[in-house]
Amino acid sequence: MKKTILMSPYGGLLLLTLILALMPLAVSNDFHYDLLTKICLTATVAVGLNLLVGYAGQVSLGHAAFYGAGAYASAILTGQYTLSPMLALLSAAAGVGVLAWLVGRPILHLKGHYLSMATLGLGVIAAIVLNNEEQLTGGPDGIGLPPLSLFGHELSVFGEYQFAGLTFTGVELWYLLAAAVLVVAVLLALNIIDSPLGRALRALHGSEIAAQVAGVDTAKYKLRVFVISAVYASIAGSLYGHYSGFITPTVASFEHSIELITIVVLGGMASTFGVIIGAAILVLIPQFLTDFQELEMVVFGAILMAVMIFLPRGLLPSVLQRLQRGAQ
Repeated sequence: MKKTILMSPYGGLLLLTLILALMPLAVSNDFHYDLLTKICLTATVAVGLNLLVGYAGQVSLGHAAFYGAGAYASAILTGQYTLSPMLALLSAAAGVGVLAWLVGRPILHLKGHYLSMATLGLGVIAAIVLNNEEQLTGGPDGIGLPPLSLFGHELSVFGEYQFAGLTFTGVELWYLLAAAVLVVAVLLALNIIDSPLGRALRALHGSEIAAQVAGVDTAKYKLRVFVISAVYASIAGSLYGHYSGFITPTVASFEHSIELITIVVLGGMASTFGVIIGAAILVLIPQFLTDFQELEMVVFGAILMAVMIFLPRGLLPSVLQRLQRGAQ
């Protein structure tokens, strides 16, 4: 059977890189670059969450807690402990990884709805801490972050930078950075999927009991992918914080966790490139629905319902399946 380029994982990565590299030719102002940067950062979280939800079959309704933890850790480490932004980002990712390991050990013994409720509780606790610990987090008013520093230079969205005789604005460079992070995130995810860990996750998703009978240490692999997906979220959260310059507890809210799960389901579970399309849709649709004003969320919900009814496997897997059938 002849494969399309999107059905070849590394062909898909090449196509993604090409699209991201050519995207600046299609945009004309800072607002467009802002949307593209947010799509890339959101897609980075979704790629990590897809490893947990799509491949391991473990539903997390509190993943925004790790996103918020990364963002707030960077804010606190740079603002109160004067660490450099990059060192703070790496420290935050390591800290969130340890937190995910500590939290995941007890809750990943749960299954189905019980696991969903436990992760939901994690998100609720994170929201309460961020809102109430005002001296540390700024409370509901939020907290500011300095611009990201790269190679001794501050990367501010308001700056202008000269490279090889060319002038780049801060938002243009932020888009290139976010796009590069997304490509690396996808490359790592593809390697994980092709590794023994990825094969164990697929066996776990098919039947946990059968995987255990076959000798797969399901508890170990569930915990590993939980930590990996949390680190993905932390890095994206830290970058978002430095990009926006200000964060509030909404980054760790229950609504944000639901948005992340929706992206994975909409794009296609166990489809690394599908969740990137899902992230793009979820970021862009509100921009197209502004004319509907108060009915915006109603129309948005109707579109999501229609996609789930007519494309139940998610957008990309369903479209590829239909193309396959048409080619046969």
